[in-house]
Amino acid sequence: MNSDNVFRKLISGSRFDYKKFAKDVNRFSTNSQNGHKTSADTSDVPMAAEEVTLEDQPKRAKKTSVKSRKQMIELNNERINHLRNKYRIHVNGSDVNEPIVSFDGLDVDRNILDNIEKSGFSTPTPIQMQSIPLMLAKREVLCCAPTGSGKTLSFLIPIVHQLRQPQRVGFRAVILAPTRELAKQIHRECLWMSNGTGLRVHIIKNVNLAQKKFGPNSALMYDILVTTPNRLVWLLNQKPVAINIENVEWLVIDECDKLFEDGFRDQLSVIFQSCGKSAKVNHAMFSATHDIQLEKWAKLNLDNLVSVVIGGKNNASQEVDQKLTFVGNESGKLMALRDVIAQGCEAPVLIFVEKIQKAKQLFKELVYEGINIDIIHAKRTQQDRDNVVRSFREGNIWFLICTELMGRGIDFKGVNLVINYDFPSSAITYIHRIGRTGRAGRKGKAITFFTEKDSDKLRSIANVMRRSGCDVPQFMLQLNKRKRKYFNNRNRNNKKDVSKNPKRLKTDESDEIDSEGSD
Repeated sequence: MNSDNVFRKLISGSRFDYKKFAKDVNRFSTNSQNGHKTSADTSDVPMAAEEVTLEDQPKRAKKTSVKSRKQMIELNNERINHLRNKYRIHVNGSDVNEPIVSFDGLDVDRNILDNIEKSGFSTPTPIQMQSIPLMLAKREVLCCAPTGSGKTLSFLIPIVHQLRQPQRVGFRAVILAPTRELAKQIHRECLWMSNGTGLRVHIIKNVNLAQKKFGPNSALMYDILVTTPNRLVWLLNQKPVAINIENVEWLVIDECDKLFEDGFRDQLSVIFQSCGKSAKVNHAMFSATHDIQLEKWAKLNLDNLVSVVIGGKNNASQEVDQKLTFVGNESGKLMALRDVIAQGCEAPVLIFVEKIQKAKQLFKELVYEGINIDIIHAKRTQQDRDNVVRSFREGNIWFLICTELMGRGIDFKGVNLVINYDFPSSAITYIHRIGRTGRAGRKGKAITFFTEKDSDKLRSIANVMRRSGCDVPQFMLQLNKRKRKYFNNRNRNNKKDVSKNPKRLKTDESDEIDSEGSD
């Protein structure tokens, strides 16, 4: 039926055959799709044809819309995965927030962005890219990133933003560190980051003064506390309680693998219970090294945990050029050290030894040779330690002999060389020691002396070096595992039985409680 016949039937009032008309329309549509010419024009199709075409249009539009949304989601997921792969960001958790690529894209307090800009930080580091948006969303996190990768800023930015207005309810954020030196460093950076916000940041230097300042008669005019666990537990155990942390919103544990060791874990338990009185406490844990037992505990006890690992677990910084030097025996260490100094190593230099007595002996050997050198350990007074750290930062001391007191978290700008005079007791200790150099994108060097007695621990250190891209002799990677097991069993049998000793809280060598000085 052509258009003329349709029109003639319509105006003549004759009966309209709808079924026949529908067949003609379908034939018209089929011919058009196949490229055949027809005499009918779509503009001449009556109302019934419009009903047919409009009936199918919403279905096609809906299918197209659903498909496009799925494509957009898939493309966005591919982009996020590419970004994480590029910066070696590994995440484990549900509904993980998208990483940020610049500080400008952060929806945070303007004062924070100004402070970041003044500091000269242009782009976030990988750990900052992922952990900052997670903590801004109040997710609980367990983060592992290499030394010198900017972990402190990762938790300070979201905490300062979320608290940003001072309140009169007591401390709303507690940041724990294993040593006083690291706590002071975090306190200093927190003061800088909160500049302009009005937040009140405190550190416990003296427990007696802190008891008066933060006790039950205080005005609760404080917001953020940075401290070591031992000092905080001492105040919490006073009767009445000498500090108020019932309204804490964020509990941050820096160097968390260290603080979850025996002894420290008991202290953390007291702190966790004291913070648990508030409606919601968010936890964030950061470290440069990974502990399997800690991860298991976090998954069981933290709410909707997200774990973030940058690079690989227990990897050293790739910015550090690492070297192993065989020195034969103990007497060979001093000769090797003098050779390194005579060859003209670039200061400042950190020299790590295992025991305080060894540090004192080495200092006596070198101090009269015209070397600008000093020593720091837990037996020195707090004032002496503060003066040494300040002089080393200012460049007045070129060589600093230290124990494990300085092995974690301390950020000395521009340390060029780390010398492991005594072989590290574990791969974890090694990673933290050499992490004092090669920080914030700078290159650094690390030299580790080893003797025949260190052969049982050599393989683990060699593996760390290999994973960070350093050349390692093949024989070190193939040391007899049975020999290592023999040495480990022998060392275990030689340890004293401490099971009968009175139970007490163990503290880090730097975490004694001061009763003098100012808070």
